[in-house]
Amino acid sequence: MEWTDEGIVLGVRRHGESSAIVELLTRQHGRHLGLVRGGASSRLRPLLQPGNSVSAVWRARLDEHLGTYAIEGLKLRAATLLGSSHGVYGVTHLASIARLLPERDPHADIFALLEHSLDDFDDIGSAAVHLIHFELAMLSELGFRLALENCAVTGETTDLIYVSPKSGGAVSRGAGEPWRDRLLRLPPFLRHGEAASDLTDEDLQDGFRLTGLFLLRHVLEPRGQAHSDARAGFINALTRQEAKSGLPAP
Repeated sequence: MEWTDEGIVLGVRRHGESSAIVELLTRQHGRHLGLVRGGASSRLRPLLQPGNSVSAVWRARLDEHLGTYAIEGLKLRAATLLGSSHGVYGVTHLASIARLLPERDPHADIFALLEHSLDDFDDIGSAAVHLIHFELAMLSELGFRLALENCAVTGETTDLIYVSPKSGGAVSRGAGEPWRDRLLRLPPFLRHGEAASDLTDEDLQDGFRLTGLFLLRHVLEPRGQAHSDARAGFINALTRQEAKSGLPAP
């Protein structure tokens, strides 16, 4: 068995004295592990850092075997990503969320979104927007898509400013006003057809509150899991940045 694919490094663990087991999210073969001989060496260690894009050749005698990877670097982002606290926390959290995907099951759209997110992670505001969109996409990919395009009560497609914490459906201003204290706020950058411009601190915090609630309820708690410490670390880094200078628009 052999295939060649592009992959993004999610994690690495040492195996024996000199090898490493590498976890990739690949474009065509999904989340896939393999053994890299010499992966702990000074030559390969810089390639096998979370967030890096690599070209991987996987070989095994049988499809169900762990197999081996031959890896070459394509885009080595790790040095930049891991140079800031929000980068460290963000990449770690993205990897933890990607691990919710079943192993060896292709998810090309998620791969493309992860790649795009990592390419635009320098600014903490942009990174926050990408994290929230990635969490939202993962909810959809795992079968829990939020209905944010039209009002769950009236069917309207405009003035959607709330989300029902029970159904995950958007609610318009008029329909939601009597229950505004019970509804979640839908930030403008998550409204259908609106771009992430003129962001406020409240917008990002509301975005994390929204995706966090449904991820916990529908995905994590049924698996006996909680939100990653890295997610909390990223949000804390965002809060500290907001307190220092205000959040620049991405």
